[in-house]
Amino acid sequence: MATTGNGRQAAGVGIGDAERARDELSEALKAAGVKLPSLSLDAVSCAGTAPRVLVDLGRCNVATAHALAAALRPRGAGPRQEAAR
Repeated sequence: MATTGNGRQAAGVGIGDAERARDELSEALKAAGVKLPSLSLDAVSCAGTAPRVLVDLGRCNVATAHALAAALRPRGAGPRQEAAR
C-alpha cells in the first residue's frame, strides 16, 4: 500500500484501487488454478474518513491451501517436507 511520509494512505489509494487489486489477484489466482472463495475487501478497513482499505484473503480449505502453495513455488520445486523429529 502506498503511504505518505506520515504513514497516511497516499491520494488515489482507496476502495476503487483495492477493488481493482482484489480483482487482479483473483484473476492471477484463477490463471494458476486457485480460487479463494472468501477473497473480498475488509469492510471495517473501508470505513472512516480516510479508509486504509485491506484486501481480505479469507478462508480456504486444505486443498485450496495446497494449490495456493504450489502456485507460489518456483517451477519444478516440490512441496516442502518437515524435518523428521
